[in-house]
Amino acid sequence: MTSKIVELDSVWLILAAVVGAYAFLFGFLKKINEWYYVIRLGKKKHSSLPPGDMGWPFVGNMISFLRAFRSQDPDSFINNLVRRYGRTGIYKTSLFGNPSIIVCSPELSRKVLMEDELFVFGYPSSLTKLLGKKSLHGISNSEHRRLRKLLVAPINGHEALSVYIGYIEDIVISSLEEWVHNSSPIEFLTEWKKISFNVITKIFMGSADSFSESMAEHYGLILQGAFSPLPINVPGFTFRRALEARKILVSAIETHLDERRCKKVDDPKIKKGMIDLLLEAKDEDGEKLENEQIANLLLGFLFAGHETTAHIASWLTIYLHDHPEILRKAKEEQEEIVKRRPSSQKGLTLNEIRQMEYLSKVIDETMRLCGFPLLIFRKAKDDVEVNGYIIPKGWKVLVWNRGIHKHSEIYPNPNEFLPSRWDNLKPKAGSFIPFGAGSRTCPGADLSKIEMSIFMHYFLLNYRFERINPRSPVRFPSPSPKDNCVARITKLP
Repeated sequence: MTSKIVELDSVWLILAAVVGAYAFLFGFLKKINEWYYVIRLGKKKHSSLPPGDMGWPFVGNMISFLRAFRSQDPDSFINNLVRRYGRTGIYKTSLFGNPSIIVCSPELSRKVLMEDELFVFGYPSSLTKLLGKKSLHGISNSEHRRLRKLLVAPINGHEALSVYIGYIEDIVISSLEEWVHNSSPIEFLTEWKKISFNVITKIFMGSADSFSESMAEHYGLILQGAFSPLPINVPGFTFRRALEARKILVSAIETHLDERRCKKVDDPKIKKGMIDLLLEAKDEDGEKLENEQIANLLLGFLFAGHETTAHIASWLTIYLHDHPEILRKAKEEQEEIVKRRPSSQKGLTLNEIRQMEYLSKVIDETMRLCGFPLLIFRKAKDDVEVNGYIIPKGWKVLVWNRGIHKHSEIYPNPNEFLPSRWDNLKPKAGSFIPFGAGSRTCPGADLSKIEMSIFMHYFLLNYRFERINPRSPVRFPSPSPKDNCVARITKLP
């Protein structure tokens, strides 16, 4: 009997030793990043950092980040920080290979996005490699302001938008007719990406219609590489394929630029695009932009507008058809617009689009619920003090859009699709930032909403949407149905 008790005690001692060793090792490893990134800042900075933890060596908190976004509860990552450290709106962490500060309150997001003298672009190096150092995501604040001033009017000006409406209508109407005559269901998200890609390249390249068809596949590979969890430049990896696709795409754009330079600018057969402005633009030193820089700018615009618009438009269609009463009200608004239209008028006008008040609220609510991208990346130029906390020089600052847009104190019942919440809602600065804020607000914001409005006008009036797999799980961080929203489009009688 005594020997059995001794054996049992030995087993418990061994188990206790194993558990103790595991706990010690676990705690030790978890502290390495803390020591490496935090302690060496010095006692004063160390004690003034926001709450949070730095995760594991090398990977930081990427494991828990990816786990959250591969689940059906992507908000669990930020909610876990709030639960552990309180609703401070600012947390320290380590993500994407860098010590980082997450901000998820309207006040702090506004400060980070508006104060260019304190914060610069801080996107991961993998994205910079794919879009280019001279893309809109990689250039300095001063260069960005100069190029933005050059490009915003051709994108958002009244005259430009009025011209683009015709482009977009042609692409939308032909796409809808093609879908209707398709004998099998379509991947709605995939088809919407084609629409968005064609619109952007049409606006940029003018008459380069063939460019859209031949380059869309290569651009898709770049997008895959941009969101790859392992940006490794080794054969067989997604990131390597993305880099190779970039080379092909840049080469094609540069070839088109050379052809454009050789043609007469006053040739009436050539439809001018934004590319013609860029060919005449000059850099900070008074030199004309090189082909590669123009190509990088185009890639940046594609990245900013193509994927975002396609995802939001797809969810907009899904939400409307999941809420019949909201769908009815949106359709009635479009019918009223047609009734008020002169019989001699063909197609939409910019004024009519601006009269779509209810549809605008539906679009805003869709962007609030599933806006993309998830994060806006910045980097602190120097030590910055905010709300009593220090953001150390060189640390990345991640503005967490989703955490702000789903804040229950700002948006009651935040997970519900309620366009009516916008009836009397005037969001305070920093609480609604689907296109960012400050000097680097997405220059194509108005164009994106107009593109979706034109599509929904024709779609609501003339077509029916039937989703084949309504329970298809959603994949993140770019929120999209796993099946790319397989659907059947039919024409209304």
